[in-house]
Amino acid sequence: MGIGKSKVGICPFSLSWGKSHSVYTSQDHRESEPKKLEDISLGDVVEQNNTTEEQIGGQEGAEAREEIPEVEAEEEVFLKFVILHAEDDTDEALRVQNLLQNDFGIKPGIIFAEMPCGRPHLQNLDDAVNGSAWTILLLTENFLRDTWCNFQFYTSLMNSVNRQHKYNSVIPMRPLNSPLPRERTPFALQTINALEEESRGFSTQVERIFQESVYETQQTIWRETRNLAQRQFIA
Repeated sequence: MGIGKSKVGICPFSLSWGKSHSVYTSQDHRESEPKKLEDISLGDVVEQNNTTEEQIGGQEGAEAREEIPEVEAEEEVFLKFVILHAEDDTDEALRVQNLLQNDFGIKPGIIFAEMPCGRPHLQNLDDAVNGSAWTILLLTENFLRDTWCNFQFYTSLMNSVNRQHKYNSVIPMRPLNSPLPRERTPFALQTINALEEESRGFSTQVERIFQESVYETQQTIWRETRNLAQRQFIA
C-alpha cells in the first residue's frame, strides 16, 4: 500500500519490542514449525502479527477492521523513498528528507515518524517499505542502540531479497551528523555501498541510485498488486 496524500504529523514510535507486538511470542507461532530466516518476507511477518491481534482484540478488533476500507479508499501515492531511523534521530531524518526532496528533486518521500499513528508498527513498516521505491536506513550512533531499528533493517533486507523488483532498493546512508562508523556497521550492511553525505561524490551517488526508470517500474508493480488486492477484497 502507498501513503495518503494528506500530510501527517510526527508520530512517536517507541516500541516495547518482545512484548505484545512481537510476532515470535504468539501461541500460534510456538505450535507451528518455524520458517527459515531466508523464507520469511515482510508480508509474512505482518500477517502473523495481524493474526495475533485478531485473537486478542475480539469484537473490538472486528469493529476496527470494518473501518479500514474507508481509510484506504483515500487516494494513495507511491513514494520515492522512506527513511527508517532511530526515534532520537527524527530531526536528522527530516533534514535528510528535505535535502533529497528540495536539493535533488526526489519527491515525494517520507520518514518513518510520519507514518499514521494508532496503527500497528509492523503494518506501518510494511506500508512504508512496499509503498515506496527505496528504503533509506539512516546509519547513526543511535541506530544500533535501537532494537526496533535492528529489526527494521533485517526485515527490509530480507524483503528486498525475496521480492525481485525490490532488489537493491535498500540504501544505507551515513548522514553528516553523528554517522555510524564503518567498523561498527553490521556486516549485512557492509556489503552494500552506502550513501556518504560527507563524500565529494555524494551528488553523483544520489543521481546514480534514484533513477526515474526504477521508480516507474516499481510503481507499475505496486499499482497492479494494489488493484488485484482490491478486486479480491470486493469478491
